[in-house]
Formats: sequence, C-alpha cells, structure tokens
Amino acid sequence: MRKGQGVMDVVCLDLEGVLAPEIWVAFAQASGIPELERTTRDEPDYDKLMRYRLDILKEQGMGLSQIQDVIRGIDPVPGAREFLDTLRRETQVIIISDTFSQFASPIMEKLNWPTLFCNELEVAADGAITGWRMRCDQTKLTTVRALHSCGFETIASGDSYNDLGMIRASKAGFLFRSSDAIKAENPDIPTCETFEELLGAIEGALG
Repeated sequence: MRKGQGVMDVVCLDLEGVLAPEIWVAFAQASGIPELERTTRDEPDYDKLMRYRLDILKEQGMGLSQIQDVIRGIDPVPGAREFLDTLRRETQVIIISDTFSQFASPIMEKLNWPTLFCNELEVAADGAITGWRMRCDQTKLTTVRALHSCGFETIASGDSYNDLGMIRASKAGFLFRSSDAIKAENPDIPTCETFEELLGAIEGALG
C-alpha cells in the first residue's frame, strides 16, 4: 500500500458501467423486457428505480433465479480485469456498488475477487424479489466519508448519478464512460473513456 505523510489511499470504484455491464440492462435484453433497461444513468432516485423494477418483475412473474441465470453469462467489460489487477498491485481498491450480493458473485469471480461493498435483496421462499436492504443511506458517499474518518484518502470513479457524491467527496474523482447528460451537468469532473486513461488519472492522483 502506498503511504505518504501518514495517509493511506483507497481507490473506490463503481461496478456496473465501469468494470461490468449493467446487470439490469443485460437482463432486460435477455428477457425481452425493454422497460428494465432503465438505470441510475436515467433515474437519480435509486429507491424509485428499484420500486419500478420490482413492480415490472412482479407483473411478469419473474424472480431471482431468472436474473441469476443471466448474470452467470455476463463477462466483465473488456480490459477491466487487467485494469483492476494492475491497480490492486499499486494501491488498495474497494468496489462500492448499489448492486446486491445475490447478483455479484459470478462477476466478482471473473474479476479475481476484489473487495466489494454492496447491498442485499429480500427474497421470498418462491424466489420472488420482495424488497431490498441498503447497507446505509447514500451508500457510496457514506462509505467514502467513513473511510476518511478512519484516516484514509479516497480516489473515486463511476459513471452514474449515484456515483457523484463519492466522486465529489474524494480528493480526486473521475467520470468513466458516463452519459452525455451527466458529463454536461458536471463539467468540472474529469472524464475518462478508456481504462488506460483512468489508470493514468488514478496514478497521477496517487502520486
């Protein structure tokens, strides 16, 4: 771990849209339900988005097993494993995601088991998804602030509205392959479009 003046750095990364495809988008395409392609790039209110998703699943009679079947076939974004392996040799990395533990394991295995902070789904005995439990309020921002309180400095990157809090709270932050709307609304946040650019930006902030 790189150290400087008693401070340790932790890189905090979003998962979906950065290291892995959007799970809900992949499921929407596999199931033929385009309404489920809506993500946090489109809807900043995460609770509203999840209620919308669960209502659709209930209407369609679909549950956790159908989503997990799709997730097992999802590969990381090309170059993500190599980027993450390189970064983890240089500093500590935590993936902070609003996904759920019931979704994440197959993708984490393909990424060589990085540290992941995420949330939990509430699932009925018949496999229906009935709700969700967030680890804490404003999970990404709250986690970054907690790291600061422990003496860490953070560098953060993500692509969606729910990443902006942790990006702005960190000593350095970068949008990665974000939408035109988010980039236009946040012109002061540097943007990277390739893993090479993001690795270089993070290394610059570490140095």
